Amino acid sequence: MGLTLPSVLAIDAGNSKTDASLIAADGTVLGSGRSGGFQPPRSGVEAAVDVLGQAVSAAAEAAGLPAPGPGSPYAAQVSACLANADLPVEERRLTEAIGARGWGAATEVRNDTFAILRAGVEEPCGVAVVCGAGVNCVGMTPDGRTARFPALGRISGDWGGGGGLADEALWFAARAEDGRGGPTELARALPAHFGLASMRELIEALHLGGIPGGRRHELVPVLFAVAAGGDPVAVALVHRQADEVVTMATVALRRLELLDREVPVVLGGGVLTARHPQLNDRVAEGLAERAPLARMHVITAPPVLGSALLGLDALGAPPPAHARLRAQFGAPLDARSAARFG
Repeated sequence: MGLTLPSVLAIDAGNSKTDASLIAADGTVLGSGRSGGFQPPRSGVEAAVDVLGQAVSAAAEAAGLPAPGPGSPYAAQVSACLANADLPVEERRLTEAIGARGWGAATEVRNDTFAILRAGVEEPCGVAVVCGAGVNCVGMTPDGRTARFPALGRISGDWGGGGGLADEALWFAARAEDGRGGPTELARALPAHFGLASMRELIEALHLGGIPGGRRHELVPVLFAVAAGGDPVAVALVHRQADEVVTMATVALRRLELLDREVPVVLGGGVLTARHPQLNDRVAEGLAERAPLARMHVITAPPVLGSALLGLDALGAPPPAHARLRAQFGAPLDARSAARFG
């Protein structure tokens, strides 16, 4: 039996890991691979693309494909959804760098939030809000229109995400302990998480490196636990995050003129997929008020599925190919029958 050649090379790359899959024209997954995180701001573009190449090579090996050569790429379409591709100019630069590797006859690069959106919708139409380490939102319509935000942190008007929530919790806890702010259980719970007796000890440990800065994300579950206990400061932070999610989704829907249509709003990222009731229930309530036709649901499918579906979209693949691909990722979807706020 001859070798089935791929039509799509799908790549999803986040700050901590990269997934790649080679997909046949009928939606069959031929091979997959994984490598490390994609961080061009730290490593430079070429070194970051080398990391993508490790996942791509592993997928090709799993599919039994030889290395690509001139005129013989791995696939017709490279569909890459990448973290740190936050601005159109960054997408263009990464498209050029990836295209130069010869992995596909055509290459399209998007921000990784688009992969989460496409994985969670039946057709390329809807809005996704991702709240993980940071926060981002994108929207798209079948005619190619998109809505997006720079998502560069406070300089671009963003608030929240895991990093932002941890910093806010530390700020309120520090001021509670030294008297500049009102009382909050966070002043006890945050240092206790690290086995420390006071915020002063925690501040010193974070400042001098006794606790690596990368461990700040551990404080987010502590914040939610304190909020669940009814602490007013923690509750206010959780509610503010929910309101930010609703605002981003509503603005994206308005930009795309989708507020008067029944469309999905997909929630992704570790903070939202943890399904904290105080957060997700308030998001649902806010959307019901501001975008009553929105169908909110939390994504469970792997984002590389979204990258692959976008690749099949670009090639005009028929619906059975999309359905077969979803089935192989264990992520069948019927958006029309999904619970409105499931």
